[in-house]
Amino acid sequence: MSQSDDRTRAFPAAGSGPAHPEPARSEPARPDLADQQTTEVHPVAPLRQETAPAPVAPRPAPQPEPPVQTWRPPADQATAPAWSTKPVAVRRADSFGALCLLLAGVAAALSLLLPWVPDGATGLELARRVVEQARTGWTGLFDTGLWQPGAVLAGGAVLFLLGLLLLVPARAHRFLGLLALLVAGLVVAAVLVPLAGRAWQPGRFDVGFWFAMGVAGLGVLGALKALLTGRRLR
Repeated sequence: MSQSDDRTRAFPAAGSGPAHPEPARSEPARPDLADQQTTEVHPVAPLRQETAPAPVAPRPAPQPEPPVQTWRPPADQATAPAWSTKPVAVRRADSFGALCLLLAGVAAALSLLLPWVPDGATGLELARRVVEQARTGWTGLFDTGLWQPGAVLAGGAVLFLLGLLLLVPARAHRFLGLLALLVAGLVVAAVLVPLAGRAWQPGRFDVGFWFAMGVAGLGVLGALKALLTGRRLR
């Protein structure tokens, strides 16, 4: 049968489909992917206000550096250094001259303990006679001949003091040498006069007189050393 006959029948034929077909099941709507997308909102930075750039001051043009002036002395003038170029005298002590004068003083001191003539008085007894005669009158020293031991003993003490002064550092000791030479010359005269009075016979004197001669010799040697030694330049 045709489809038109099926429509007109009250009872559809067996095996035929239902008169009112069942409504079709509606399938669940699928979500739209476009709706599920999330949009992130980013903050928009505020618009910068356009400001005019600050005016730039013009740079000054570089000036040329002044030339370095070096001072030069005139050709006809010589420059002197700040320090002295001359040699300088060195301060020093006169050891050898001082030693001779000190030994002369020691020899005079030893002569006080020894006799000057055989079986005669010692130097200390002669010194006492000199002091007593000087209190009485100076002219008596030359009449009695006591000026000779007095000159030796006093000269030895002065030479000892000058020897100590020669140990002081100085540029030269010529003045001290001159004084020592004058004193030593007086001692030499005090030794030669009694020798000449006894016909230059040394055997007629004792040990104390020989020490007195040592005072004269050492005094002259030390005095000449200090007098003739000049400045030592450096």
